[in-house]
Amino acid sequence: MDTNSEPHSVTPLPGSRGPGTSTSGTATSDTLLARTPEDLVAFVPLAIGFVPRRSVVLLSLGSHTSSHAASHAAVQTSFQASFPSSFHARVDLPGDPGDVDLVVEALLRPALRHDTRRVAFVLYDDDTVVADETAWSLRDAFVDSGIEVVELLRVHDGHWFAVLPGRPSPCYDGVPFDVSAHPFSVRAVVDGRITHGSREELRATLDPRPRAVELTTGLLADAEPAGPGTLRGLVERHLESRTTFTPEELATVAVTITSGPRRDEVWAWQDRAHARQAVELWSDAVRRLPRSHVAAPAAVLAFAAWLAGEGALAWCAVDASRAAQPDHSLAGLVAGLLESATSPAAWALLRGAELTDPAA
Repeated sequence: MDTNSEPHSVTPLPGSRGPGTSTSGTATSDTLLARTPEDLVAFVPLAIGFVPRRSVVLLSLGSHTSSHAASHAAVQTSFQASFPSSFHARVDLPGDPGDVDLVVEALLRPALRHDTRRVAFVLYDDDTVVADETAWSLRDAFVDSGIEVVELLRVHDGHWFAVLPGRPSPCYDGVPFDVSAHPFSVRAVVDGRITHGSREELRATLDPRPRAVELTTGLLADAEPAGPGTLRGLVERHLESRTTFTPEELATVAVTITSGPRRDEVWAWQDRAHARQAVELWSDAVRRLPRSHVAAPAAVLAFAAWLAGEGALAWCAVDASRAAQPDHSLAGLVAGLLESATSPAAWALLRGAELTDPAA
């Protein structure tokens, strides 16, 4: 789980959208062509949604046919890093070198499951024993498993540091970088993709809005469950119009989706085409509800975020749901998808298998 209490579980981040650059250098919606360490460092926050701290980030990479001389000679060939088709993951660095094997296992297992061929690692930490041990353990384990490690960097205090041998000496002393004006970052702004300064900042996007919560709370006491089969139409209308629930609608939804069968009406039919709008709809709902009624909407948000490729946000929503109701069934289902590094691209098959809330 992507929480401080369970630092060695993987957070899969196979996104479904994002800024990109094609192999010809033109913008596309899904693929970035990276040639330098700065490109990798700029890509990480876009892939995971925030700037990590004390973390290991795994980026799975596609190949590119032409070879380019890289800045600082740190990347010898260009490669593609994409949002919809690549598997990316983040894991907290362990507090003890004795736990490094847990980090390696957490990243290697899903990489093998996804048949990953090429990866890059970016470690966020000072030059510590744990960071060094983690870097080399990852490199050895992945190479031994037949996975090429294209690049391995350490990032700290606005500098990137080369780890693999064969780089020019200055690369080991630290190369300053500023990704704020990097083409990847600029494209992200143009495309409306928000990158948060930390995971805590991302989690804070779900914090309650006191006045909105007060308004909803006043309506919940008299709210009646919606009639069977009516919730899907309501949600579909808001997704199509890119609007949010009215206070009265939100109160009705909140008292209706407390059971599995009714909850299925608002999520089990969703597709990736509307996942981003669903994230906006349910994020707004979570911010406007009191703790007593937030578990189910937060779980639905977790599913929508997973489907949209927003793995870190999905974990934040799972945490919010479980904070209100620790054994919430849909939150558990989404946690399972995340822990198994199941790609959102698999949703069509899973939906065909009639995957539903275990409480249904």
